[in-house]
Amino acid sequence: MPDPIDVNPKLYRVVFENARVRVLEYFDRPGDATVTHSHPDSVMITLSDFDRRLTQGERTRDLHLDAFQVRWLDAQDHSGANIGSTDTHAFFVELKERDSADAANDAHADDHALGPTDPPPL
Repeated sequence: MPDPIDVNPKLYRVVFENARVRVLEYFDRPGDATVTHSHPDSVMITLSDFDRRLTQGERTRDLHLDAFQVRWLDAQDHSGANIGSTDTHAFFVELKERDSADAANDAHADDHALGPTDPPPL
């Protein structure tokens, strides 16, 4: 299934990426819609109240989310439409699979920076 950045570049943008996660910012206006795309397991953080209609094959689901909610999103393919009267603004923290090298590096946690680090340039 297509990557949301590739098929919806006016609505999604990458704001951070490393070997473990990719963070997408999503912004749309009432009436905007996405084409079908896929997300891996993700954490969604809403920055605005919004109403959406999600579609996956024959299934549809209307949902309302308030600003500043943190929700788990199982890996899935879907399209979505802003069916409300407010802009949608959210972040998606997409999880990447860990490999054995990542697990081995955990054994050397003292070698890693303490606290957040500056994001790499895009």
